[in-house]
Order: sequence, then C-alpha cells, then structure tokens
Amino acid sequence: MATPRPESGPPPGDVARRCAESAMSSWESALTSVQHSLKFVSPLREEFVCPVCGGVVLNPQQNSCGHIFCFLCLRALRLRLCFRESSPASGPVCPVDGAAITPAGVFQDNCCKREISGLEVYCVNFPACASVVTLRRLQEHLADTCPLRGEPRPHRQPPQRLTFIQDRVQSSCLQVDCPESCSPKAPRHKLESCPEQVEQVDCSYKKFGCSVQDTRGRVKLHEDAAVHRHMLLVLRSNTHLEQQVEGLREEALLMQQEVQTDGLLLAGLQKTIRPLLQQKDGRELTVSAAQRTLGRQEDVLSTVRLDVQQVSRGLGAGLQELEELRKSVDAVIQEVSAAEALRRHLGTLEEDLKQHSGLLDLHAAQLGGNERHLRELGGASFDGRLIWKIDDFTNRREAEVRGRPPCLSSVPFHAGTCGYKLASRVYLNGDGEGRGTHLSLYVVLMPGDFDALLPWPFRQTVSLSLLDQSGAANHRSLSFRPDPSSKSFGRPAAESAGNVAVGFSCFLPLGELEPRHNAEYVKDDALFVKVKVDTAGLDP
Repeated sequence: MATPRPESGPPPGDVARRCAESAMSSWESALTSVQHSLKFVSPLREEFVCPVCGGVVLNPQQNSCGHIFCFLCLRALRLRLCFRESSPASGPVCPVDGAAITPAGVFQDNCCKREISGLEVYCVNFPACASVVTLRRLQEHLADTCPLRGEPRPHRQPPQRLTFIQDRVQSSCLQVDCPESCSPKAPRHKLESCPEQVEQVDCSYKKFGCSVQDTRGRVKLHEDAAVHRHMLLVLRSNTHLEQQVEGLREEALLMQQEVQTDGLLLAGLQKTIRPLLQQKDGRELTVSAAQRTLGRQEDVLSTVRLDVQQVSRGLGAGLQELEELRKSVDAVIQEVSAAEALRRHLGTLEEDLKQHSGLLDLHAAQLGGNERHLRELGGASFDGRLIWKIDDFTNRREAEVRGRPPCLSSVPFHAGTCGYKLASRVYLNGDGEGRGTHLSLYVVLMPGDFDALLPWPFRQTVSLSLLDQSGAANHRSLSFRPDPSSKSFGRPAAESAGNVAVGFSCFLPLGELEPRHNAEYVKDDALFVKVKVDTAGLDP
C-alpha cells in the first residue's frame, strides 16, 4: 500500500470535480475497455489494483489513507453516493478501510502512474499475438504493429481485423489493370507486387533508431502515425549527441592542458639543452686542437720510429733483446699502475664503508631508543597503577613451556608523575618453586629519570592482582611490603635494566586458570594483571 503524502489540497468541493481536474492520458483512456482482461508478464502488485473495480489502476488518484483508485472509479463512487442520497453529508468512503474521501485528501499520484506505465503486458490478442510491450505502448502496438489489429474501412463501416481482410483479398480480389502498366491485368491486391509498389524502403528516421521497413506507401503512413515516437527517438539521439559533445569538450580541455604542460616542459628542456650545446661547441674546439697536437706528435713519432729502425739495424740482436725488455718493463709498469689504482679505490671504499657503518649503528641505536620510548609512552601510567592485558595466552604459555621466552614483561609505569619507575613480569608456566604448577607474578624497580629526588630504599606497599573477567569481581590479589635491607628495593644502577624482580613464584595454581563457576581469569584467550603501588606519603 502506498504511503499517503500530505498535500495542501484545494478548497473543499465535490470529489468528482476535484478528480476531473486531472486529465487522463490518451493511452489510459484507450485501455479502459480492456482494463480487466490485461495479462501482465509479472504478477500485478497489490497496490496497483484498484479497490473499486479490481483492475489495474488507470490515472491513479491517491486518498489520504494511502489507497489508490482509478480516476473513473473514484468519480463513479461519488456519483453513486449522490444518486442514493439526496444530500450526501457524510461523503464517500474508502471501501478498504472506511476512510473518508475528501477533495483535500485526494491527489494524482504521478509516481505510481509512472511505475504502472512501465509494467510489461501481453498483447490483448494473446496467444495469437505473442508480443510483450509496456502498458504505455500497448495502444500504440494495437493500432500500428499488432497483426490482429482492426483496419478502418470506407463509408463508415466498422473496422475489421487485418488477418480477415488479408484472407478476403487473397480469395476474392478483382482483376484490374496495373496503374504502372507493368502487366495487362492482375488481382487488385497484387498491384502491390509492382516494383514501384513493393519496393522496400526504410523509415526516414532509421538513423535515429526506427527499424520499420515497408513499401513507400506504408512507410509514409507509418511516418504520419508515429510522429510522437519519432520525436522521442530524435530527442534521445540529440541527448546522446550532446553527451558525446560534452565528453569531447572535456577531452579537448584535457588535451589542451596536456599541450600546455608539454609546452612548459619543452621550454624547460630547451633552457637545459642550450648550455649543453654551448659546452659541446667548446669541447669540439678542444678536441680539434687535441687532434692537431696528436697529428704533430704522430709526425714526431714517425721520425723517431725511422731513427730507431736505423739504429736497430745497426745494433742487430742487442736491439731486439732491448725491445723485448722494454715491452716487459711497460707491461710491469701497467700492472703496477692498475694495482695502485685498485689500492686507492679500495681505500676509498673502506673509508666510505666505515663511515656508513657508523651512521647505520647510530641510526639503529637512535631508532631502538625511539621505539622503546614510544612503547613506554603508549602504555605509561603515573598514578602507581598498571592494568596489563596479556593477549594470545594459550600460545604464549605453550611457548614458555618450551622455554622461549622465559617470561613476559609489561611496559613501565610510575608511582607518581616524578615517582618510582616499575614494571611487572609474569611467568605463565611458573618460575622457581612454582615452575610447571603455578603462575608466577613479580614486580621490578627500574632506573628512572627522577631517582635522585626519591627516598631510598623503596618502602611502598605493592599489590599484585589477577582480575576476574566473569563480572563477579572475584579477583585474586596478594600484597607485600618491601624489605629495606633487600637490594631489590635499593636505587637501581643507571646503566642496568632494573633490580632483581620481587613477587610471588606461587601466585596462583595453573589449574585455577580454567573457567570456574565463581571466577574466570582467562577469557577470549586474554589475561588481565593489575599492579597497584601505595603512593601514600609520596609527593604528587
């Protein structure tokens, strides 16, 4: 059922007059005669059925109660009431829920009308005609394309079905002369087989999407009858062209921007290439001078070579031996030069390697410090309390059973803004006397930034708790007071990781970690540890 829409209606008046202000579409008026015999492809939704006539709603009018009526049914409902009562003071009512039908509460539901017009329906001549069209196009189909449509006849005779006319033409058509003089005589209906008559032509709106192809006469009739459809095709094509033009315009703007960008890039390249070309010209001059010098040196070398040849012929075998020695010396000199160059290069590489190694070590140390500092800040607490969540309890405990890692450590926390720095440690499989039987829980004093301002040894009471996650608050807690004589509570050395941990090696039997009716310490594979330091007597 459609939701009633609040409308500011016209002044009160007759319902029929109020409905009559909404004109019915031509296709709706034409379908009133076949309204109750229509066969829809999909089942008709309940809100599209008129509660008065039981057929599909034509020209839907919605009442304030949300029900939708045919325009004609609503008018007939009012007229019947007028005929039954001389003064209908109560007015018509909705036949579904008895709601009053008033002029102010009735309006034309164009949204519903648009949905109904798009419903697919079989031709009224189904199954002889199996065409499926929208409700809006049904009358157009019956008038233009249905093979069982009624064709008009002259002299005001009632129309007859096209198939009947075709059968009659085939069986009792008179012999007449062809107006195109293509044969002596022929049946009247075969005149259309004349080449001039039967030539198949396309509708002139084919380029806009019309697929009709028939004889010239029929195409002309089609064009005269389907003006509205052709205008819709032209509008659709024009809209498509406008979208294409808009797309081309956007592409042109993008290409123009690319051209401008390429122009700027080209100008930059020209500025870069210009000094390179100047350098090229200068280097070409240098090369030319070097080539001239080389030519002179080659001339001198040729002269020396001739002199050497003359001396060689004079010296004979001694010169040959000297030449071999000279070649050997040259080869040794080249090898020594190459070795010296490699040595210098290796020295440079070693210096670079040492420098880079030092930088990497420095960065690694700095990064480790930053990571450690960030971890401490992320879970930092300055009120002497720590709530530590240990995730993945099962896997961590199994790993501890296998010996890796031996324990888990929490992030540091502080007993005051400038107070003692502490951390908690837990052995999920036990430690010392409780190894394999109990969960061990400790606390450890760590070197802090304000240790020089704090009283030593550490004397504050420490409470260790395992939190119950069942909601019953049955937490397991143990406390201890520090022994001033123990080194574990003295001031930690600045270079150390912390003092010896102090706590309870047999804090809780491992069997009690399993869920029980009064406490549940492990839930969703997570364990919560709480550490509380009594800050009484400490400066805030």
